[in-house]
Amino acid sequence: MELKWDDSLDIACELLEKYPDCDPQYIRYTDLHDWICNLKSFSDDPQKSNEKILEAIQMCWIEEAK
Repeated sequence: MELKWDDSLDIACELLEKYPDCDPQYIRYTDLHDWICNLKSFSDDPQKSNEKILEAIQMCWIEEAK
């Protein structure tokens, strides 16, 4: 499955799996952007992200980490 920026929950689940010891509440958006772009299943244009998209992914990650 190829992930796009609007796949917030799926991206969050992959990040949780890849970085299980990371507290997503304290991650910088620059780091989050890099981590997402480096996921093997991610295949969207890195320039198409914005703060709103990154925040949505971060919120999903926080919820999934509970």
